[in-house]
Amino acid sequence: MIIDMDQTSAGRAYQWLASTITPRPVAWVSTLSAEGQGNLAPFSFFQVLTGDPPTVMISPLHRGDGGLKDTVLNIQATDEFTISLVPFALVDAMNQCSVSYPHGVSEFAQAGVAPAASTKVKPPRVAASPVSLECVAVQCQPYPADKPSCYLILGRVLALHIDEAVLGEDGRADPARLDLVSRMGGDWYGRTRAETNFRLGRPAGWDQAQR
Repeated sequence: MIIDMDQTSAGRAYQWLASTITPRPVAWVSTLSAEGQGNLAPFSFFQVLTGDPPTVMISPLHRGDGGLKDTVLNIQATDEFTISLVPFALVDAMNQCSVSYPHGVSEFAQAGVAPAASTKVKPPRVAASPVSLECVAVQCQPYPADKPSCYLILGRVLALHIDEAVLGEDGRADPARLDLVSRMGGDWYGRTRAETNFRLGRPAGWDQAQR
């Protein structure tokens, strides 16, 4: 079966990509407007780009009416945002934050999410998240240029907050202790805590190839 994306509607193309490029981590993005009004929204088009400098990417799609989401508008106005990763214990609150509330309505309040103060940016973090990133936008541009359907936002990570309870004996984040949720297709989600997870060491000769 071959799907010609040039002959496929945007909606169907989205469905195919979103249901096959999985699992995707969920970025729970907190922003403030220029007037200080808060917004908290989840996005699964999210990834780390590089560690030098520490940089992540989120890609908010346009609203159904073609307008920009509050996350984009707020980042355009302030350049600041935080990303909190979503543990399974908070999945319902995260899901509630996907509702398109009127501009100025706080998703923190609507979903019963407790905020925590950040250290280097103004937008708060999700207090109960095991990992949160404080970011400043280094790029915020529409894509594609001729007929935008989303925004590509690159954020330099200024600070990372991590709950020491999720660290393993090696001092690194333990996927099972993190118990993060990931987005899949349709209504499906995954968890980093799973009996089917496995470890795989680097192949012989990998160290020499990286020099």
